Amino acid sequence: MARKFSADIIFPVSSPPIKNGVVVTDGEGKILEIASPPNPLSKEEGELEYYQGIIVPGFVNAHCHLELSHLKGAIPEKAGLDEFIMGIESLRAASEDEIISASEKADAEMYSAGIVAVGDISNKNYSFRTKTKSKIFYHTFIELLGFHPSRAEYAFEKGIQLAEELKNKNVSLTMHAPYSASIPLLKRIRKYAEENNSVLTMHNQENADENLLFLNKTGKILKRLEALGIDASFFEPTGKSSLLSVLPHLPGKGKIQLVHNIHTTRDEIDVAMNYNPNLYWCFCPNANLYIENRLPDIKMFYDKKLKITLGTDSLASNHQLSILEEIKTVQKNFPEIKFEEILKWATLNGADLLGITGQFGSIEKGKQPGLINISGVGENHFQVTSHAKAIRLI
Repeated sequence: MARKFSADIIFPVSSPPIKNGVVVTDGEGKILEIASPPNPLSKEEGELEYYQGIIVPGFVNAHCHLELSHLKGAIPEKAGLDEFIMGIESLRAASEDEIISASEKADAEMYSAGIVAVGDISNKNYSFRTKTKSKIFYHTFIELLGFHPSRAEYAFEKGIQLAEELKNKNVSLTMHAPYSASIPLLKRIRKYAEENNSVLTMHNQENADENLLFLNKTGKILKRLEALGIDASFFEPTGKSSLLSVLPHLPGKGKIQLVHNIHTTRDEIDVAMNYNPNLYWCFCPNANLYIENRLPDIKMFYDKKLKITLGTDSLASNHQLSILEEIKTVQKNFPEIKFEEILKWATLNGADLLGITGQFGSIEKGKQPGLINISGVGENHFQVTSHAKAIRLI
């Protein structure tokens, strides 16, 4: 049975906003029609479902760690990335049942918050069952870690086994960060990505120590490796930043999402985009504030007209997995960036990264993107207030 949805403004994302527009869907949520005023429908007609505020397509959470959901509130805020990672390592001894239960709860909360698709990191198989049963579309990034070259083959084969266990074509083998992947491991990942045309993602320049390791082999990351008993004697600093050090070992074509980018400079962006113009730059602002109490210069990336996506990171580093809350934080700290642009990061750009624009990311005829009503918008409906809430309509 067809349903008709209307609001003060419809934001299709792929086309201009429509004041008092109407979106018609079938019973499964597939878009049948998008009507612009004047139209024969009125708010008083029983068949028309009218909502105050705005209607947008479902959100895409481009970077998440569902398997860390059981660590909500377990790690102190604003202690820095090194302390955060050490905290995760010390708290990984949870039972499988506890991890699964927490991931199921987080998945349900994301669905209610209007998230329709997620680019999710997995180190183990604990979240696989949740993702397989979910109403949300998941692309799983199986994260491979191996700082020492001797671990490259083991890490890669372990990743292959996890990918086969997932039994899902929406999967990639990817690196964690520049400081946790040797050159041999990066070469294996690159070869696999190029052969399978798969998207990659990587944590990038989340704190200053990452650059220090590559510039002159100093900083907390080196000390952490030593504390974990990892032999770093083989490592020779490149004299360059972490991004510029690993960039030549990444694919020069194909999609790569770089996540966090707190310490990425304008010049590094130029070099990276010249090497691979198909880079996506993902921001998880609430997680950055939680861990480092610092935000990347998102305005710099916006001014350069880059492909930007939004993520939530994990409940170990965030108070909720809500893309709307990430939008609020971007708007609060970068008010000069238009809401329409941020909304595109949160929907269409994320869908483009994951290769799912045929269904998600925008309100267009033939798609099934989910419809979200956001209440608590500004007077002109082109911004969200701190009190804004997202309600899933379909």
